[in-house]
Amino acid sequence: MSTLTPKQLLTQAESLCLDRGVRLTAQRAEVLRLMAEQNGSISAYDLLDQLRISEPQAKPPTIYRALDFLLEQGFIHRVESNNSYVVCHHFDEPAHTSVMLVCDNCAAVSEKHAHGVESIIAGLAEQAGFALRNSVIEAHGLCENCAEVAACDQHGSCHHNHDVEMKRKGKKG
Repeated sequence: MSTLTPKQLLTQAESLCLDRGVRLTAQRAEVLRLMAEQNGSISAYDLLDQLRISEPQAKPPTIYRALDFLLEQGFIHRVESNNSYVVCHHFDEPAHTSVMLVCDNCAAVSEKHAHGVESIIAGLAEQAGFALRNSVIEAHGLCENCAEVAACDQHGSCHHNHDVEMKRKGKKG
């Protein structure tokens, strides 16, 4: 994963938009900035709430138009399973295959580049006469922190917050 700051990501996006002849409007840039400041994925409505701090008149179509543009340019990915969006850290490779590692406990999302899988998917697409644009694979499990808490059997003498884990497990059924 990239260690670029939100400002560096925006600068890279602006440069790519110039090269591609598309406009990164102030509103689109602001949505990308808000997303870049997230540690993981964010829903469109949570983004809208954040955008309304600087643009009180913003409505859902405002966010969805910006998200559509950012998706089209390969600056973000949609995480289908939890209906959220995450910044892509591979702007320069818009057709790359990503693996989204989605934590079933805390909903954190981590993007990884799927180097070996790309050629397999490309080959399958070619065999089918399919013009592949991009592909995203989602894998579910527990992030490192949640896996550590789940594996802990020292509830009384550890540093973990087991109440949070139990509440989330309770919500899921």
